Amino acid sequence: MRINVLQHASNEGPGTIRSWAEDHGHDMYIYHPNEFYKLPNINETDMLVILGGPMSANDDDDWIKAERKLIHEAIDKDIPIYGACFGSQQIAKALGYRIAPSPVKEVGWAPVYLKANIIDNFPKKLMALHWHGEMFEVPNQAKLLFSSDLLKNQGFVINHHIMGLQFHFEPMQTDLREIVVNDGEYACDNALNQSAADIINYPVPKENKKIMYQLLDYINQ
Repeated sequence: MRINVLQHASNEGPGTIRSWAEDHGHDMYIYHPNEFYKLPNINETDMLVILGGPMSANDDDDWIKAERKLIHEAIDKDIPIYGACFGSQQIAKALGYRIAPSPVKEVGWAPVYLKANIIDNFPKKLMALHWHGEMFEVPNQAKLLFSSDLLKNQGFVINHHIMGLQFHFEPMQTDLREIVVNDGEYACDNALNQSAADIINYPVPKENKKIMYQLLDYINQ
């Protein structure tokens, strides 16, 4: 299987999504559309992963609009899609739903709560990394998948093959360090009241890798 990844920030890579691909014998190709203005061919895509980034789905850049066209093509072909943070907002926006400033800026570690029982023996409460100031409306055809204490719309799943999460399960410890040492200033004045030092010193939960694998297995069934 060819997994095409859209990466929008050099410090926000695929993390355990890469591990999942390698462990399953899949080929991963990483594109940087905001840097090289290049997107994969949908006919060479068996799974589409859209990662986070500092930009907004409401921005008017041509590459952002082109990404949403690619998302539509993937939906039409029933190709599994996984979006994290900006990626989840791109999916929602592609489907015609609003992306707006979040009522709170969530940056740091905080629990999320499962709202849809789609996977057997899946934990009801998990610790996730939050790094966002905008939010999506959950599409009408979607199931609300996760909520947090501060924000209801934290994740959705559509027709078994499309999943968007506002937060991050994919970073490993090294990925966390890379995110924070390069973008730790974004943690200033956030609703979780965590500093960059608080965030980087928090041990990534060991279960998050297993959770990421379960979610990716689910949309590829």
